[in-house]
Amino acid sequence: MIGPVFGIVGFLCGYYLAQKRGGKTLDRLQYGAGFGIAFGLFGTLLGIALARFLGAA
Repeated sequence: MIGPVFGIVGFLCGYYLAQKRGGKTLDRLQYGAGFGIAFGLFGTLLGIALARFLGAA
């Protein structure tokens, strides 16, 4: 559940970063997709680590 939330947050961060740098629509979407994938992967790994650490089945 953490992975998709991090993915959405990453997409928004990447989108606004590209917007701040003056990127066009496709630039914004590309940054959003890249950041979304990276943050989502990090969130998934974090979720797995937390589940193993906290002993969730």
